[in-house]
Amino acid sequence: MLLVVLSLAGCDKPKPAPSPTTTTATAMPTQDWTQTIVATPEGRFRMGNPDAKVKLVEYASLSCPHCREFFEQGMPTVTSTYVKGGRLSYEFRPYILFGPDFGPSLLVRCQTPEVAFNLIGAFYTNQKSWLDPFTKLTADDQKRLQALPEDQQIKALAETGKLDAFVRARGIPRAKFDACLGDKAGVDKLAAMRDEANTKYQLTGTPTFVVNGTTLTDTSNWAALQPKLETALQ
Repeated sequence: MLLVVLSLAGCDKPKPAPSPTTTTATAMPTQDWTQTIVATPEGRFRMGNPDAKVKLVEYASLSCPHCREFFEQGMPTVTSTYVKGGRLSYEFRPYILFGPDFGPSLLVRCQTPEVAFNLIGAFYTNQKSWLDPFTKLTADDQKRLQALPEDQQIKALAETGKLDAFVRARGIPRAKFDACLGDKAGVDKLAAMRDEANTKYQLTGTPTFVVNGTTLTDTSNWAALQPKLETALQ
């Protein structure tokens, strides 16, 4: 969004027109980089200035409580203080930590970038409620799911966990739900991202943060991450 601020000082009485040698100052437009959101071919989502000095990547599981805590504690400052002005870009990379992560991650990656970020927020804000049905799966449920062909298990697990009802209440119709969870290419990309995280970035848990290509060690929460971002931005 571009904002143009015009000064209207001195409107109480007419002023003489400026001479040809007089210039008037106009505020320069300011770009809000939080409105620049793109999807990458690998299935990731980036918010912010692509040429930002600091590029922050988060590998995160949508079912991870520590990732939810970072979303709640850190993301408001990351977006408003760092991303908005163009100094930092933020990239979300879904990481499959547990079986229930597959459904939400597939649903996120098949949305438009703006909707994807909103859906990520919905999964974190309501993490306990959407995960609750998955914690109540019975031994019979698990046996039934394991007996299905592998390409049907992700969708069946999501249905058993009532994920279809959760996203339908947030504007995703059943046809979209079926298409997203039946996306074999999407499953392959999620697996590839997990492999990359494990091998290239030595991921040992979530969230894992990467700044300008370097994995940050001993940095799994906002209190530890913020001073490192400040240092990188200097």
